[in-house]
This record gives sequence, C-alpha cells and structure tokens, in this order.
Amino acid sequence: MAFNGTWKIDRNENYEKFMEAMGVNMMKRKLGAHDNLKITIQQDGNKFTVKESSNFRTLDIEFTLGDNFQYTLADGTELTGSWNMEGDKLVGTFTRKDNGKPLTAYREIVGDELVQTYVYEGVEAKRIFKRG
Repeated sequence: MAFNGTWKIDRNENYEKFMEAMGVNMMKRKLGAHDNLKITIQQDGNKFTVKESSNFRTLDIEFTLGDNFQYTLADGTELTGSWNMEGDKLVGTFTRKDNGKPLTAYREIVGDELVQTYVYEGVEAKRIFKRG
C-alpha cells in the first residue's frame, strides 16, 4: 500500500501555531517543532500498524479503518476517534476528551512525500515527511 514504509519528518508548516491553538505551552511547542519524528506505517487491508518514534517517546498504534480508538498526543492530550479512507487520503476524525472539541487529521502521499495535515479550531498545520 502507498502509506507503507518508514517516514522521517522533513519540515513543518504552521505547526507551532497549531500547537498553540491546542493549548500546548511554549516550552513544549519549541521542543515539539524539533521532535525528529519518524513514522513507520504498515497497512494490511483495513488494519494499520503505526509506530511513532521521536525524541520524546515511542508509541505503537494499531487501528482498523472506521473503528474508534483512543490516542494520546505527545503533550498528553487524550483523543478518541477513528481513521477512514477517502479516495487515496486517510482522514482522521477525533474528539478531545478534555473539552469535546474536534480535531481532524489527514494523511496523504503527495509525490514522494507523506503529508500529514491537522485542523483544530480553524488552525491548519502540515508536517511533511520523506521516506527514510
């Protein structure tokens, strides 16, 4: 599948602004912008296994498209929601447990890059990864 492989963070667009909207304090925003995130994705039909490795943590996530699951962001924010496939794009619809506000995430392959887009409270950010 197109998403399969190991992806290393290459650059961010508007990521600090997004973290600020999420309520992440300045110290964590500065660290988060330089987390050296690496994502390994393995897709088997509707099942995904994702390993996230950064300077701060390593996390293994398993999910099935359309099934709700819980996820904790690196800053400790807890979410519940699901990923679905819309065309060639993974669309994640999540709700924050602390305030009930929605967070939407997208993963898509653009050229030879994995583009991860987040939208929260009208603020959009992108994290762009290259195969590593």
